[in-house]
Amino acid sequence: MDFDQLETFLEVARHTSFSRAAEKRFRTQPAVSSQIRALEEEIGARLFDRSGGKVALTGAGKVFQQYAEHTLDARKTMLTTVAEMERVPRGEIVVGANEGTCLHILPEVFAEFKKLYPNVGVQISRLERAKILESIIENSVDFGIVSAPVDDKRLTVVHIHRDELVIIAPPGHPLSLKSQASIADVVPFPLLLPKLGRTRDSIENLFEERHLKPRIAMELDSSELLKRFVAADVGVGFIARSNVMEDVKAGVLVAIAMSDASLRRDLALVFRKDKALSRAALAFMEIAVKIKHAPLAAKTPQTVG
Repeated sequence: MDFDQLETFLEVARHTSFSRAAEKRFRTQPAVSSQIRALEEEIGARLFDRSGGKVALTGAGKVFQQYAEHTLDARKTMLTTVAEMERVPRGEIVVGANEGTCLHILPEVFAEFKKLYPNVGVQISRLERAKILESIIENSVDFGIVSAPVDDKRLTVVHIHRDELVIIAPPGHPLSLKSQASIADVVPFPLLLPKLGRTRDSIENLFEERHLKPRIAMELDSSELLKRFVAADVGVGFIARSNVMEDVKAGVLVAIAMSDASLRRDLALVFRKDKALSRAALAFMEIAVKIKHAPLAAKTPQTVG
């Protein structure tokens, strides 16, 4: 029995699926099945019930799950404690973040972190906001980066980045000729919106407050897809300025400030209050705050997710 087998077992238990566990562990499904069989043979009991086309923990599996979690937690604590004795960040950090944050906010933070601490492993768990918060509570990530505010009293929130929403349009579009545009200016054109989330709610509230009815053309679950469809002249959209800076520089999109509204997006690094962060995690946090934290604006615009 080794730590790798225990981690595989916990992934199967977490997702109640061998195929999903294989995906998470970057293994083939037969490899995962082989690890579980080896564990069951060593323990002398079945850990999973595979009958009926479903995967569920057996009674023995539920007991084993508790010991597996304690064992891996103890291993992580041991590695962290030993590293702390040397006062040098070591080990691994696991960060939860969504697609836009991974692509446009974190790369320079990770680059600086790896430059200073090349021996620390970094694992990124790309999830949506609700799943990130869930993963923090479950302790499957060290910390997550999500939109503020975060109201869960079990969590510590450290603000690291401030952004604003802008209107985006393709070059040559009537809105692209403006340096600023009102919400009413958007109404005549097909609108691309996020499928769900705080940003979607805030945008809809803007139109509702002004008694305007937008022409919603598409609802997308990816900020990158939204940008690509806007660039293809399917419609216009709203997005965080930092998520579109490279596209603007490349001449693919035009970002237009809102003249009659200001929607702010604050990002925060979030972790459990009862979690003792490793030196590596603390070092990452320090770098993130140093690189991404922007001074508060003179006026306080509405905050969105």
